[in-house]
Amino acid sequence: MASNRHLGRIIAFQTLYEEEFRLEADDQSFDLRQVLDRNVSRYKDEVSDVDFISKLVLGVSKDHLKIDKIIQPIAPEWPINQIARMDRIILRMSIFELRNVPGTPVKVVINEAIELAKEFGAENSSKFINGVLGTYYKNEIAPKESQKEKATKAKKKTPNILKKKDSI
Repeated sequence: MASNRHLGRIIAFQTLYEEEFRLEADDQSFDLRQVLDRNVSRYKDEVSDVDFISKLVLGVSKDHLKIDKIIQPIAPEWPINQIARMDRIILRMSIFELRNVPGTPVKVVINEAIELAKEFGAENSSKFINGVLGTYYKNEIAPKESQKEKATKAKKKTPNILKKKDSI
């Protein structure tokens, strides 16, 4: 399953890269769903979680401006349009997955992003991706995990007292 998800992320990455490249070139014939279907069909024998790929691609495509607003403050020295296209797409995918695909461990999403950066990015892409996602984790996810942990501990500490009704 993990390798299947890795391949799914690669397919999503390639699709989103093509989308950004072609839209930037003002390609009026671009159809995201056609490109997605084409890319998935290339790996139809190896990939089974098409819903995961579709959710990533369509979600990132739809929400990329919102995601960019999340990225910008945690990478302030890099305006969003100056972040390398490969890195920008990997960050968008990762943040989208962390926010919208429950059940995938945070460490898995971050490690997958780093692997994609090593495979497709520049020499320092993996370090950049790791730094940005690490900051996102520290600022957004860790505090929520800490609150859940405290709530769970509080529930365990609260004794279960059974109250008996007074009989008259």
